[in-house]
Amino acid sequence: MNTVERLPSWLLTQTAAHASRLVGDGFAAVGARGYHYRLLNSLRGEGPASQADLGRRTNIHLSDMVAALNELEKSGYIRRKPDAADRRRNVITITDAGLARAAELAERVRAIQDALLEPLNPDEREELTALLAKLYEHHHRQGFPPLSSM
Repeated sequence: MNTVERLPSWLLTQTAAHASRLVGDGFAAVGARGYHYRLLNSLRGEGPASQADLGRRTNIHLSDMVAALNELEKSGYIRRKPDAADRRRNVITITDAGLARAAELAERVRAIQDALLEPLNPDEREELTALLAKLYEHHHRQGFPPLSSM
């Protein structure tokens, strides 16, 4: 292994690219995208929300949000209805089919994580996740904006 291949930045970049491929391919195999998982998971766990609030909860940009919600609505996984308190905005709710799809995609995410972390034992997985979270939180506090994937 040459010197560059021992740099943490290089290792993170290469591993992130592989993780992105695993996520993209894993969701594509079941006709989904990472945005679908994030939106359904948020609705399942945190309840109904306006489109704007859902965007903030999931860190999905408005332009991407509209397309993803259209796809989920067309598939019957979510429902949009006017907010009774403010008819100018819609409230997004998850349907029963959406709950089932959220569970399916959550299982897909677990499988993707297992594939990515395959060479690590459970303690190493936990340690790596904690260290990556520490890095992420530090840089996020410094103003580094998160990317909007998965």
